[in-house]
Amino acid sequence: MNMELTPIAKVIKEKGLRKGWVAEKAEVAPGTLSMIISGKSKPTIEVAIRLGRVLDKSVEELFGHLVP
Repeated sequence: MNMELTPIAKVIKEKGLRKGWVAEKAEVAPGTLSMIISGKSKPTIEVAIRLGRVLDKSVEELFGHLVP
């Protein structure tokens, strides 16, 4: 089963980061981050901004695909 990676999943993979580290730095529960990465949950704007800061990417780069 070949699933398309979400933009945030691609960034985390490209940077070689551990999800647990990203969750800790962004002050997000690991389970919440997993849901966001898999596309099963949308982040709040506050969480999206924190993730953008941790990953050195804009909110649009990480989550622009979620905006119609």
